[in-house]
Amino acid sequence: MAPDLDSYLATRYLVADSKPTKKRKRKQPSNEVGLLITEDDESGFGASAKQDEDEDGPAVVAGTSAEFRKAKKSSWKTLGAAAKEPSSREDADVANAIIASAAAEQEASRQADDEGPTVENSSAVVMMGDGTHAGLQSAAAVTAQLEKRKREERKEFERLHGGAKEEETAYRDAAGNRIDISMRRAQARRAAAEAAEKERLAKDALKGDTQKEEAQKRREALEDAKLMPFARGVEDAEMNRELKEQQRWNDPMMQFLGDRRGQAGTATSKAKKGRPSYNGPVPPNRYGIRPGYRWDGVDRSNGFESERFRALNRREMKKDLEYSWQMDV
Repeated sequence: MAPDLDSYLATRYLVADSKPTKKRKRKQPSNEVGLLITEDDESGFGASAKQDEDEDGPAVVAGTSAEFRKAKKSSWKTLGAAAKEPSSREDADVANAIIASAAAEQEASRQADDEGPTVENSSAVVMMGDGTHAGLQSAAAVTAQLEKRKREERKEFERLHGGAKEEETAYRDAAGNRIDISMRRAQARRAAAEAAEKERLAKDALKGDTQKEEAQKRREALEDAKLMPFARGVEDAEMNRELKEQQRWNDPMMQFLGDRRGQAGTATSKAKKGRPSYNGPVPPNRYGIRPGYRWDGVDRSNGFESERFRALNRREMKKDLEYSWQMDV
């Protein structure tokens, strides 16, 4: 074995005394003013290469990993008496200045976000017809440009037409004379009212006296309904009178009580008319003869009259069908 290899193995692996050697004293800093830059070796602990050549014992690293992790100060050191440590008041002032600048930057960024993207007004920027910049842009920038264009147009409109009063549209006829719209509208309303009144009078002229009288009664009933109470009891005289005047076909006392509308009774009508007659529905016959007043409503004929009327109806229906078929062809 080479002597260097023997000494290396004896130094590293054949040491019986595990007691660490004394730490090397650090060199006192020189009086030169400046910064000392220390380069660490590959292990990262700053061990000196001279420790490998120490023959007193195993190499001791000048600082453990825990101490390295606990180090909070920078590795940059100020050398010389000219360098002075900053006071605590100066540190506080510097820290306050840094905090104030950071808060100002945050406030400025927040205001910029609220206001939206700024629109640059430069003569070098190419503008399009709608007020936006040409080229590739974000949607927020285009929206801000459009909003700015609208605000500018609104301000310009208010500046030009703010104090001016809008004039009413002037209408003229074929000859060029000015038309008064309010007067024409009043004339149109008056003409429409006159036309409606004339139409109502024409409808009333077609009505007979009985229809006019019934219409007058309906109007009076509506006027009376305004004063009529909501609840009507048995003591209401008007309701009782209306119920008494109603005629029912199955009332056995109708022939004895007479007409409820103020006409004479059956006995008086018999005296005036003379011979009684049947008043119910009867089948038709070719001579129009009505049955006697004692007839019970049973048809006891051979059915010739009813067959004759059915034949007449079939003939008329056939004539109508033949005419419609001829028109369709």
